[in-house]
Amino acid sequence: HPCRRHAPKRSRKERMLRKIQICLCFCFVSGILYEISLLSSCVFSYLPVAQHYLTPEQVLNLGKSIIFLETTERLEPPPLVSCSVESAARIYRDRPIILFMRGLTNETALDMNTSYTAFSLLSSMKNVFIFPLQMETVFQETPLLQWYNQVVPEQEKNWVHVSSDASRLALIWKYGGIYMDTDVISIRPIPQHSFLAAQKSRFSSNGIFGFPARHKFIWDCMENFVLKYNGNIWGNQGPFLMTRMLKTLCNLTDFQGTEDHSCQNISFLNPQRFYPIPYPAWSRYYQVWDKSPSFNHSYALHLWNFMNRNRKVVVAGSNTLAEKLYKTYCPTTYEDLIQNAKHRDLPGPEDME
Repeated sequence: HPCRRHAPKRSRKERMLRKIQICLCFCFVSGILYEISLLSSCVFSYLPVAQHYLTPEQVLNLGKSIIFLETTERLEPPPLVSCSVESAARIYRDRPIILFMRGLTNETALDMNTSYTAFSLLSSMKNVFIFPLQMETVFQETPLLQWYNQVVPEQEKNWVHVSSDASRLALIWKYGGIYMDTDVISIRPIPQHSFLAAQKSRFSSNGIFGFPARHKFIWDCMENFVLKYNGNIWGNQGPFLMTRMLKTLCNLTDFQGTEDHSCQNISFLNPQRFYPIPYPAWSRYYQVWDKSPSFNHSYALHLWNFMNRNRKVVVAGSNTLAEKLYKTYCPTTYEDLIQNAKHRDLPGPEDME
């Protein structure tokens, strides 16, 4: 019968088509898994997901984030903040660089057409993310939540600093990674995973530190933050907190050279790593040097912006140490600084009369 003769032929075609379909499905699923693996590994040069569609939790859960905080209400990051974030993005290309800003809200649109130049500059970097800082969310499931619900920011003398001290602890405890102040210029990767930065012998800063998520030391710091809270004393919840908690673990000794110290699996890094120019000499960053220092023993440089009450800035062509750092470690910010200077120097309509 003709139908019976052709039936096996159709069956072979169907089996072949099914095999092809299975192969195509396998390739499709493999492609999706591959894209997910790229995202989870933070290979941002191939990142398939648009930055603006990722939430803070999604990015932070990738792990190993570099976290910056802006706890003032300002919406235009100044050049030093931009340089700090850009330098970190260039040094840690395989890690998320996150700038949390108190002045932002969920309704704030961060797109390439924003009137804030720094947003466009930083958002163009594939591993940089800018998110609102929502403290009530950050402090959830930490000892800091009760403190935050009771404190009255308007009555706090040092609220900008205190709220920053608290936020950095909560974020690092929840997600792990490295916290950096927005006046820290990265110059080479930090090899340690659990570390504090010595500002001087026997005294820790809290301007830069790194720990894995859920580290007991950070939890203990948050508990002590609440127990010993005094917002009227500058640094009581910051570097003094880190120092007194570190002293409960080990006997701190002086640094004799460029060696690092270790305390119960926490590295206490030499002042040369981040503070080769100590705070009394902070203005040297804005001076011209006969010979620029090499900073061979440093991972990053803290520019002491808190001390900069006269608001010294990097001026294009000034040949200061800070300008050389901008040129080397945040060239995009430096180029933007030059362009802004040119625009200011252009004659206006009134000058043409």
